[in-house]
Amino acid sequence: MNDQVRIVEVSPRDGLQNEKAIVPAAVKVELIDRLGRTGLRTIEATSFVSPKWVPQLADAAEVFAAIDRRPGIAYPVLVPNETGYDRARAVGVEEIAVFTAASEAFNRKNINAGIDESLQRFAPVLERARVDGVRVRGYVSTVLGCPYQGEVALADVVRVARALHGMGCYEVSLGDTIGVGTPAKAAAMLRAVAAEVPMPALALHFHDTYGQALANVLACLDEGARVVDAAVAGTGGCPYARGASGNVATEDVVYMLHGMGMDTGIDLDALADTGRWLAARLGRQTGSRVGRATAPADADPPVS
Repeated sequence: MNDQVRIVEVSPRDGLQNEKAIVPAAVKVELIDRLGRTGLRTIEATSFVSPKWVPQLADAAEVFAAIDRRPGIAYPVLVPNETGYDRARAVGVEEIAVFTAASEAFNRKNINAGIDESLQRFAPVLERARVDGVRVRGYVSTVLGCPYQGEVALADVVRVARALHGMGCYEVSLGDTIGVGTPAKAAAMLRAVAAEVPMPALALHFHDTYGQALANVLACLDEGARVVDAAVAGTGGCPYARGASGNVATEDVVYMLHGMGMDTGIDLDALADTGRWLAARLGRQTGSRVGRATAPADADPPVS
């Protein structure tokens, strides 16, 4: 048990991928560069999925090539298959992430494949990454509920997380995709997975649909988790979840952690300023309560 928590900033990818209006590449690049100056050590930059499926991130190669990659910061990108891996490596990507779900129904709706088939699909990607010395992070979606099948069995969450770790993922992020989890359930889920996968190899990824994300993070910190995914300004969210309000806001997580005496290495003022800047670019108020509470009186209004 230590008092250091690593934040994985996911706003450039998970935060922006479902925005209806295309965000200019220059804004994405500036967002990543601003985030890189806040003290964050991991910033998920983009996704090399097919532009047909995620038009917002069709500029992945352009964005990644343009960012100011700072020493000591990891810039992972999401890849779904070998084609995405090739595209990512062509622009110098050194860390990737792969994804699947603990829900059979969600996988079939989302990627037209069952759980086992999805794991088989990216097995060649992990093998190539191993040979190339590329680090791989894994995502497990729907760990606390699915929009199609409802409850998700803990055994399925454990099985998928164990498989990803066994295939070579140095870290497995456990995602409450639709934000239905509550603290007791989140803690029980983490305990079950940690019985099979070492706690230092696990991360939390909670959406805030029902306003439970911070409470869920706190409950899991008490269990020993020390890696948290979050998105500045509370951007993102699952397009399939009714009322989904986005990821837990990075500013709010950092404020809570600092208030508990835990170290993140992050400049909260710079982070909140970046969140307000992004929200203005997206034409709305920041989704971070800390960002709103600390906004200067003359803060820029949202850009319409």
